[in-house]
Amino acid sequence: MHIVEIYKSLQGESSFAGLPCVFVRLAGCNLRCAWCDSEYTFSGGHKMSEEEVLAEVQRLSPNGGLVEITGGEPMLQERELLPFMRQLLALGCELRSESRYQLLLETSGERPLELVPREVHKIVDVKCPGSGEHLRFCLDNLAAFTDRDELKFVLASREDYEYARDFIRRHDLESKPTALILSPAFRKGAIGSRSAENCLLDPRSLAEWMLADNLNARLGLQIHKFIWEPQLKGV
Repeated sequence: MHIVEIYKSLQGESSFAGLPCVFVRLAGCNLRCAWCDSEYTFSGGHKMSEEEVLAEVQRLSPNGGLVEITGGEPMLQERELLPFMRQLLALGCELRSESRYQLLLETSGERPLELVPREVHKIVDVKCPGSGEHLRFCLDNLAAFTDRDELKFVLASREDYEYARDFIRRHDLESKPTALILSPAFRKGAIGSRSAENCLLDPRSLAEWMLADNLNARLGLQIHKFIWEPQLKGV
């Protein structure tokens, strides 16, 4: 696999936010979201074998815990990624039950996900108009979701919010077990201040819209950008 970085930090997003996690960040992405904060993953990286990646994950988190595969778009390396995920899950089964690895996959949802092992927690983006990539979501993926998965909508405007709300209700997602998370986009190239001023959409406005619409979803913030300076990598 082409790997950009492997590091340990706190989960900054998703329903696992705040928990320690090893991140395996793969290189390459076929989307170009307007607010992307990881353009450094579009190219480069270095080749690592499954065994080398597993060894680094075990070094960083020898007693199990959360491991997230992210990018870029990790499913571009599906051929190599699927056996790696199965191997990591099998390794977890060899550990004591309380020390197994929980595997997360963060993906755009643009590529089919039906072959991803069901034990993997899928964190899937539904791109909204402000991203410039909102027509790329593979609707067939909705049938592959389980109660361990979640859909994430990153929002930069009221238009994005209404798109997300209508998508959720058009597909009757509030009645399904899949978690729903709406999150303000962060300003591209944000530096310095660790505050909501760097959000393209005021979290308070988003909260008020969700409450007014009785939307059964979670408001999420990228908490790592409030703990560390937003421009830092490897956190």
